[in-house]
Amino acid sequence: MDRAWATFNLLEGNEGSGELSLNRRELNPEASQQAAYGARLRSLRESRGWTQDDLADRTEYSSVHISAVETARKPPTLRFSRSADVAFGLTGTADAFESEYREIKYGGLLEGFPEYKAAEAKAAEIRLYEVGVIPGLLQTPEYASILAASAVKRGAITTEQADERVSTVAERQAALDRARLPLIFAVLDESCIRRPVGCREVMQAQFERLLEFAELPNSVFQIAPYSMGEHRPFDLPLYVLTLPDRSLVSYAESAQRGHLERESPSVLPLLAAYHQLQAEALSQAASVAMVHELRKGTP
Repeated sequence: MDRAWATFNLLEGNEGSGELSLNRRELNPEASQQAAYGARLRSLRESRGWTQDDLADRTEYSSVHISAVETARKPPTLRFSRSADVAFGLTGTADAFESEYREIKYGGLLEGFPEYKAAEAKAAEIRLYEVGVIPGLLQTPEYASILAASAVKRGAITTEQADERVSTVAERQAALDRARLPLIFAVLDESCIRRPVGCREVMQAQFERLLEFAELPNSVFQIAPYSMGEHRPFDLPLYVLTLPDRSLVSYAESAQRGHLERESPSVLPLLAAYHQLQAEALSQAASVAMVHELRKGTP
C-alpha cells in the first residue's frame, strides 16, 4: 500500500460523537513518520465509514486517544499498533501498523541491533571493540547527542530517529545497572579517543567517563594503539556477548548494516581473535595513562 499520503485536515474535536470542532489542525503526513502513521490510520478508518468512537470500540482505546494518534500529538505504541492491525485485518501483512511502528522506533538503528540490545541487557560478559567513536555503553549524554545531531545534519536520519538513538544509549547503559553486574571488556581503537567530538568541555567530560569506567570492579579497559598496525584483527566494530547459559552472541556492523550471529560455533573464531586483540593492545594502566595525557592536552 502506498503510504505517501496527501495532506489531511485532521479534527482535534470529539469526532466520534458527531460534534465537529471548529478548531481544525492541518497535519502534513510528510512532516514525520509519526505524522504519516496518524494520517494513514485516519484514512483507513474513514474508508470504512468508522468514526473515532467506532475504532475506539474495536481497539479498546478511547476516541480521545485515537484522535491524538491521528493528529500525531501522541506517539503510537506497539500495543496500539497491534490493536489497530486486528481492527483493520492487517495482522501479519506487509501493511501492518506494527511494522510501521517498528520502523518509527527502530528505523534509525541498523539491522540486528534491537535484538542485540535485548541480549546485551542480560549478558554475563560483554566484549566490545570500537573504531572512530566512543562506544555507546561508554558515551556521555552530550557526546551521544552531538553524534546524533550530526547524523541529522547530514540527512542520514530524522530528528525522531536521532532522539531514539540518544534514548537507546541511555537505555543500554541503564540496563547494565543490575543485581549481577556483567563483566565488560572494552578495547577502543586509538582513533576513538583521538577524534574530537563537540567542544572542549564535551571531550573533557567524555575522557572523565572513560577514566571512571576503568576504575569499575567489573571492567577491563584497553586502547589498541595505531602502532599495532597489521596486528589489529578487526577493521570494524565488534561486540561479543557471553549469555548466562554460556552461549555466545556476536554483533558486527558496517556503516550501512549490522549482522547478528547467534550460533556459538560461528562466534568462537571471533572470540579467539578478540583475545588476540587484547594481548596486543595496551595494558589498562597504559591505556588510562594515554587518556590522562589527552585529557590534559585537550584544546
